[in-house]
Amino acid sequence: MNNSLAKKYEQRFERVFDYIDLHLAEPLSVEQLSQVANFSKFHFHRQFSLYAGIGVSAYVRMVRLRHASYWLVLRKQERVIDIALDVGFESPESFSRAFKQEFGQSPSQFRKKPQWQPWNECFRLPQRKRIEKMDVKTVDFKATKVAVLEHRGAPELVNDSVITFIEWRKATGLSQVHTSRTFGLIYDDPATVDPERFRFDLCGEVAADVPENPQKVKNGVIPGGRCAVVRHHGPHEHIGEKVYYLYREWLPECGEELRDANLFFHYLNLRSQVADHELITDIYLPLK
Repeated sequence: MNNSLAKKYEQRFERVFDYIDLHLAEPLSVEQLSQVANFSKFHFHRQFSLYAGIGVSAYVRMVRLRHASYWLVLRKQERVIDIALDVGFESPESFSRAFKQEFGQSPSQFRKKPQWQPWNECFRLPQRKRIEKMDVKTVDFKATKVAVLEHRGAPELVNDSVITFIEWRKATGLSQVHTSRTFGLIYDDPATVDPERFRFDLCGEVAADVPENPQKVKNGVIPGGRCAVVRHHGPHEHIGEKVYYLYREWLPECGEELRDANLFFHYLNLRSQVADHELITDIYLPLK
């Protein structure tokens, strides 16, 4: 397949992926999705499996269960039945069966004690091949005082740290989600570092010092200075694509030099607030 045709195919499948994200609560048939891609039903089914690595029905089921998984843990005020219906299952019984069959835990068990490492293996999304021009801006970031929860260990367990940080924010009120910015400070590439050596800081903007606490949240500062910024739309799992772009393509071409500071993310919204396709994250690369 030549490059031009390959890009057209990628664009068609990106439309399908976006359509699925936007219509999870609705019936999603192969015939309907093939029309979104402008393929015949037979051709679409075959090409989708080649492109995504799994069949259409399996992909839709996986996306539904992934969305439900996050909402079970991050939206504990919502009933399981409401979450099941919101992601397109006809009943809580069918949702529970599918969840346990795929993952080995019932939705209620996962809500109480999520097992993130096997979850990541079960619900790993296929790599997306978005075709888009990266709009990189240069800004002056003002030094920001933050509360920091250090995550040290496997990237798959970051969600456990997220839950701990949420508990601290709710318990203390020192960094309210709706009034304080949320950041992630990255030290290592999860694709290359040994899992036990992975380091990531969860940060919430604060105005006052953080006292000692059972969650071991500490005081910190994100240093100010010039930064290159690029915006990411969608699941956090795909942020790495834009990070690699900044380092491998934008930086060599623009002639800028890196400052001695860590790359960080500004989460403009969170999984506890919106669906994955609605997530917006700004990536900051510190420059001299």
